[in-house]
Amino acid sequence: MSVKAVLLFAGQGAQKVGMGQDLAAAYPVVQELFDRADAALGIALSAVMRDGPMEELTKTSRCQPALYTHGLALLEVLKSKIPGLEIAATAGLSLGEFTAHAAAGTFDFETGLSLVFQRGSFMEEACDATRGAMVAMIGGEESAIRALAAECNVDVANLNAPGQIVLSGSAEGIEMAAAKAKDAGIKRAITLPVAGAYHSRLMASAQEKLAAVLATAPIASPRCPVVCNFLASTVSDPADIRSTLASQVTGSVRWVESMQCLRDQGHELFIELGPDATLAGLMGKIDKAARVISIKDVASLDAALTQLGQ
Repeated sequence: MSVKAVLLFAGQGAQKVGMGQDLAAAYPVVQELFDRADAALGIALSAVMRDGPMEELTKTSRCQPALYTHGLALLEVLKSKIPGLEIAATAGLSLGEFTAHAAAGTFDFETGLSLVFQRGSFMEEACDATRGAMVAMIGGEESAIRALAAECNVDVANLNAPGQIVLSGSAEGIEMAAAKAKDAGIKRAITLPVAGAYHSRLMASAQEKLAAVLATAPIASPRCPVVCNFLASTVSDPADIRSTLASQVTGSVRWVESMQCLRDQGHELFIELGPDATLAGLMGKIDKAARVISIKDVASLDAALTQLGQ
């Protein structure tokens, strides 16, 4: 029985020590992909995924290729279990957009892996060179949060769901935004445990370096629609893909609009591939009518196959 679904891929923060361990033990195709990742990068990425420690796995230069590899490993297993799988479209949160492009055939596994490893390394360098922070604003109006960001000279990093917007910028600016949140009608301000100010102007050096790498990377038109975070619309031209993947480093992740774009196109079934069910949770706030099945390990894969009638 064929299945037609939109694939969603996890962003940074979804990583877990042990991610993919049971999949690699159960499915040789997963271990093969992990071995390819280790060989291509020249580091024991799969060992960091399996054993941690969490501090090492959370490093941007490790976390990004780990999530990319894990998402595509899940996809390989899913395709083997559902030979009639039809990928209607793909999307991914921040880093996950690269995984989405790989799933859509924009570039091969190794090309994407190299891109995300370099992206993570460039962002790590930018974090070390700046003093940045991020804060999640829960339960406020978007207009009020944007006004607060402007007042505190910080950027809107993520529009994750209605009532969940993340600000990013200098540590001083974020501290000020958190202190003023209640006066702006925001219920809670939660400072995030991150290494720096992702999706803000403080990542400009990383964006510039990534753009140079993307300029020479072999990139093709995807085989299915891919929704990009920066524009919250589909991209298919290789020049546009290079531009949007670079712009995303300092630009806002427009996740709400991205999901609404897919829903407006008539898509109803979404399969989330990643170590947790964050994207399913966000979709529940964006559009409760959408059906999202999350697959993260062997147990959730088996449950998903039953739900999909396989």
